[in-house]
Amino acid sequence: MNRVLALAALTAGLIGAQEPNFQNPNFQNPNFQNIEEHILPVQGSVYMLVGAGGNTTLQVGKDGVLLVDTQFATLAPKIMAAVRTLSAMPVRYIINTNVHGEHTGGNGAIAKLGGEGAIPRIIANDHVLNRMTAPPAAGQVAVPESDWPNDEYFTPTKDFFFNGEAVVVYHMPAAHTDGDSIVFFRRSDVISTGDIFTPETYPVIDMTRGGSVQGIIDALNRIIELTVPAKYQEGGTYVIPGHGRLCEEADVVEYRDMVTIIRDRIQDLIRKGKTLDEVRAARPTLDYDTQYGGGATGPGTERFVEAVYRSLGGK
Repeated sequence: MNRVLALAALTAGLIGAQEPNFQNPNFQNPNFQNIEEHILPVQGSVYMLVGAGGNTTLQVGKDGVLLVDTQFATLAPKIMAAVRTLSAMPVRYIINTNVHGEHTGGNGAIAKLGGEGAIPRIIANDHVLNRMTAPPAAGQVAVPESDWPNDEYFTPTKDFFFNGEAVVVYHMPAAHTDGDSIVFFRRSDVISTGDIFTPETYPVIDMTRGGSVQGIIDALNRIIELTVPAKYQEGGTYVIPGHGRLCEEADVVEYRDMVTIIRDRIQDLIRKGKTLDEVRAARPTLDYDTQYGGGATGPGTERFVEAVYRSLGGK
């Protein structure tokens, strides 16, 4: 468990420091050769796979293997080696929670390694497919066709039955991006959230891809509606974040409250006519920076404050 927690902390550091590189599915890091993928049993048929590209949710059973998010292509052999310690069955489903490379970069590689000749269904919201197939921006590379979703959905939810339980995929519009999904494993009582919820860092609001602070709050509230805690708020529905440690409902409530309070503080400063520099000087995140931002001048803090400010209409 200590090794899993340490790796989760490393992952949180990567997203804070390296996030722009995550748009590139070919992102490389020399430390990846020393990274191991660690499996943490959650409950029911669901496991949490912790690696350098964040968390991958794993469901195994008689029907095969399902993965939520695939990290980076270079990590695919290590991910599949970890999967094979639990199941020799083919990978039948891959679900992507958003478009970023640390969630989609391993799609094609894992499909090739784990499909046993059959192409798995790669599920994502249609905004993910639209962005992956669009011409790349300057300095970016085109996403390989093998990584594209082949089963996109455009309705509020998509559901199917696999390994003895209902799997429900919910679209969370305009949150971390415009194509975010959360995945609810109903019998196992586990939710995989992607980057809507990252309990050790401020949320990354990717406004260039349709994200917004209000969408983050709405999505966190939806997760809270779906979760049911056990006695003393421990256990019950487990929540697997995009990056960081395994959580429960109380952790999501605390995170939702933090984002809401900071939103309200920045909204008040905007109403008073404050500029972005003046908002930063006011330090609206001060009492949360140690826990989520690595300090007042950390990259996570500055990026979050600016994203909230601009998301709320600040000029």
